[in-house]
Amino acid sequence: MAEWNAYYHNEEEDEDQEEGEESGGDFKFTGRDSLVFLVDASKEMFIKGENDEPSNFDMTMQCVRSVYTSKIISNHRDLVALVFYGVEQSKNPRNSFKHVYVYHDLDEPGAKRVQDVEALRGDKGARLAEETLGCGGEAETSLGDALWCCSNLYSDIKLRLSHKRLMLFTCRDQPHAGDSARDRQARTKAGDLKETGVVIDLMHLTRPGGFDVSLFFRDVVSHQDDEDELGLQLEPSRKLEDLQKRVQAKEQKKRTLARLSLCLAEGMNVAVGVYATAVTTRKPPPVRLNRETNEAVRSKTRTFHTQTGSLLLPSEVKKAQMYGEKQIVMEKDEVDSMKKFEDPGLHLIGFKPMDKLKLHHHIRPSVFLYPEEEQITGSACLFNALLKRCSERQVFAVCRYIPRRNHPPRFVALVPQVEVLDQGPIQITPPGFNAIFIPFADDIRTLDLPPCPGANSLQVQKMKEIVSKIRFKYKSDSFENPVIQQHFRNLEALALDMMAPENIEDFIMPKVEQMDRRLGPLAQEFRDLVYPAGYDPDSKPASKRKPADGGGGADKKPKVELQEADLRHHIEHGTIGKLTVPVLKDACKQFGVRTTGTKKQELIDALKAKLAP
Repeated sequence: MAEWNAYYHNEEEDEDQEEGEESGGDFKFTGRDSLVFLVDASKEMFIKGENDEPSNFDMTMQCVRSVYTSKIISNHRDLVALVFYGVEQSKNPRNSFKHVYVYHDLDEPGAKRVQDVEALRGDKGARLAEETLGCGGEAETSLGDALWCCSNLYSDIKLRLSHKRLMLFTCRDQPHAGDSARDRQARTKAGDLKETGVVIDLMHLTRPGGFDVSLFFRDVVSHQDDEDELGLQLEPSRKLEDLQKRVQAKEQKKRTLARLSLCLAEGMNVAVGVYATAVTTRKPPPVRLNRETNEAVRSKTRTFHTQTGSLLLPSEVKKAQMYGEKQIVMEKDEVDSMKKFEDPGLHLIGFKPMDKLKLHHHIRPSVFLYPEEEQITGSACLFNALLKRCSERQVFAVCRYIPRRNHPPRFVALVPQVEVLDQGPIQITPPGFNAIFIPFADDIRTLDLPPCPGANSLQVQKMKEIVSKIRFKYKSDSFENPVIQQHFRNLEALALDMMAPENIEDFIMPKVEQMDRRLGPLAQEFRDLVYPAGYDPDSKPASKRKPADGGGGADKKPKVELQEADLRHHIEHGTIGKLTVPVLKDACKQFGVRTTGTKKQELIDALKAKLAP
């Protein structure tokens, strides 16, 4: 068989594979997500609050801008749109609806759209919206026409959409002022949107006299499976932070990594969804662009024969492995069959007590399992029964886990997690199993560590006092990665032509002054117990001396002679291990200690035995 070589290696594919393994991204999502902002532009939306607080329209535009920028960073291929209703001007597909203005069609977010929304913020933005769109007037309002227009936006998209959501921003609980015909038309159109898979969320804002959802919007807004009617009785948003939290909570949906079958016994399967509860945020990989057209460059891998230079087809490429000084040649199908163990899924092996699961068994981020009743009827009932029994008996289930085809199997420990509710009652922790990846036998190494001196009781007690002084409640959502934040601030400044990027606050920097006030003299006391006298841990190591001018080499370092009292002080406080081997040897000669070994620990033991009381 002729030998071959690849003249070009696609490094991007390897980077993607490594990143997928690290982040647990073993699955691909089908379709794009879409989000339509439907904003009420009536005059009530432009009334400012007390103490010159921003108007409801201004807060809405800030939320829209925030979602635009977050989409660009996290999911730039998602589709977003911005539609105003209750305006004087009209602009929509085929101009079929009056007083409905499609400001942005369903498309990917970009810098131009962020700038357009930024121009509608503040007092200048309100005047611009009034001049160009006719906002803030007495225009006729028809929510049914606005919903119909949004339905046309979805129908005009030829791409495959995996999730469709519509967010309605308004401060009027009766948009048609009691007109029953228009109310009925809006409810009918909202029902049509729900039947096509569009989720309608109400982001109601504060207004004089309060906002009563039951007057009209109870029949318009979608009811999720995990929400009850009490979810619609939320107080209207009065502050920008509250509105942004609600928008973010609705926009971040629960999307499964995969839907698998959990086999408990022969013929007994439970459909479960696999969710990633925590994913590491990374900088997006750089995109190679054409120097002339500024378009993205797509790389291709071609394989040529090393002798003839002819292009090799995929069917002509073989794979080989050296074994016993012999080259074993395999076809691509044979390699794929070797990788396949079984079909994707989970297979129950047995149960173990919870105390058998150790902390060092955690080797990668875990995933969360939740039943999928739509796939197999009865999955939720059987899943909850298994969860309840495992929690009562304090055991975890050991399963063989294959997430996708041609993927090597792993062992996972299904740790039960019961539901936790607050006084609301609002769910804090969902019920389900945390699938913790556990290592194989050859993944754990046995380390032969050399003996090292341990801390004495005085040092341990002093460190306990230090830890108790600087202890604080850690929350992961209180600390942002400053490198990633600065990276996206720089990109945002370049894309939006800003003079300078926004300043970020580095929350992971230690508060040195506050720590010093809390510790007081404890830090110096601990330093005196651990380090020898005159040692400064903050000083730089001394540079090596150059050879003498006479060429006879460097001057010899003068010997350091220890007094018996100093040596006893080091032994009592456990700081004798800080002394160097030459100093210990000189001390042995000075005090007449005989030792056969030259290792540091042997010298220390000999000195301790000699000077023992």
